[in-house]
Amino acid sequence: QVQLVESGGGLVQPGGSLRLSCAASGSIVSIYTMGWYRQAPGKQRELVAIITNSGNINYADSVKDRFTISRDNAKSTVYLQMNSLKPEDTAVYYCKIVNIGGGYWGQGTQVTVSS
Repeated sequence: QVQLVESGGGLVQPGGSLRLSCAASGSIVSIYTMGWYRQAPGKQRELVAIITNSGNINYADSVKDRFTISRDNAKSTVYLQMNSLKPEDTAVYYCKIVNIGGGYWGQGTQVTVSS
């Protein structure tokens, strides 16, 4: 089993920044991908950014050039640096890892962008 603990969400004004962290523990072997997803009220969960074990990265078009995903393999942690935040970025953000055992989700952290 894998446990994921997210942190870093909160309330920020438009144009501000936040950094999300997601630390994995448990049977964290052979991780294939680490990623961030988000779900706004009344909408489906969507991919924000994903990074593979070889370092390949993909972003949703809506966050390109504003968000940066990174990972620290030694700490089994994935980060999401979010800059130039917009009200439409408001959502619950979830991390997900996929390893040889399957896919695992974090509990989610709320990000609210509002003046």
